[in-house]
Amino acid sequence: MRLPVCISLANLPTKIERLERISKELGGINLYIKRDDQTGSEIAGNKVRKLEFTVKEALDKGCDTLITCGGIQSNHARATAAVAARLGLKSFLVLRSDETPVLEGNYFLDKLLGAEVKLITSKDYATARNQIMKDLKESLEKAGHSPYIIPEGASNGIGNFGYFKAMEEIKRQEEEMGISFDGIVVSVGSGGTYGGLFLANKLYGYGKRIIGVNICDDADYFKDKISSILEESFQYIEETIDYRRDEIEIIEGYVGRGYALNNKKELDFIYKFSAMEGVILDPVYTGKAMYGLTEEIKKGNIKGIKNLLFIHTGGVFGLFPKKDLFGL
Repeated sequence: MRLPVCISLANLPTKIERLERISKELGGINLYIKRDDQTGSEIAGNKVRKLEFTVKEALDKGCDTLITCGGIQSNHARATAAVAARLGLKSFLVLRSDETPVLEGNYFLDKLLGAEVKLITSKDYATARNQIMKDLKESLEKAGHSPYIIPEGASNGIGNFGYFKAMEEIKRQEEEMGISFDGIVVSVGSGGTYGGLFLANKLYGYGKRIIGVNICDDADYFKDKISSILEESFQYIEETIDYRRDEIEIIEGYVGRGYALNNKKELDFIYKFSAMEGVILDPVYTGKAMYGLTEEIKKGNIKGIKNLLFIHTGGVFGLFPKKDLFGL
């Protein structure tokens, strides 16, 4: 099997650390964290692993402009803008906002990195974002540019190989550390991080549980979405895998108030976790996912696992617009 070729953008490998105090508090499970929040600074987080593959495809096609979408505080949009600037490309971001946004957090960094931004409503984002990006692509082509559309979160067939490669990295780190992880947990917001881990786990026969905690939508939505991403990936490797839809394991019940919205329990948990472990989670993805994971462990719903790895997918810049909600 031959994997697609990628470019090198992230600081890899990212380290794996044991969460000493949380593990002791939970009892019975050794909880580790993989610091993919340290893949870079401007490109920090999980998105850059996917962009290593999607942007390589864009460059191979001779494209000079990257178009993508996300929420106003999108980590993926910020990483795309940073990668574009680093490579001398233009970036256009279609961002969701129902009001005039404050220039802070990731949105501020988007602007600082030279991205062109088109703001659209939540309704238009839900129903028409792909068409809006296609229209923008056509407009840019008429102006003499060669644009490439990257879907939300770079979660598609080619982007999926970012976390396929990460799974290979984890396997090497297991051997170096003399440990075997029974399960790997990741937040699920667009499906491509989970999909890459799942694909490598199945193809290589690692036999690990890949567990997702959805931070929007529901388990059925993501089982369909991840299956679709996998089908796209098969075209790149000219190979398929046999899997059952119910093997895509999603923990539900922790979406809370909705995507990028928080309740007091989530914010209190982020504060407690930061003070206990010296690791800062973000409010959109990892805060909700780690909160959900620890609650499930406390309830006794995570069975048959001794060593569990949680992937920190970044997003710290998204904390700053929510600073007043913590009441510190």
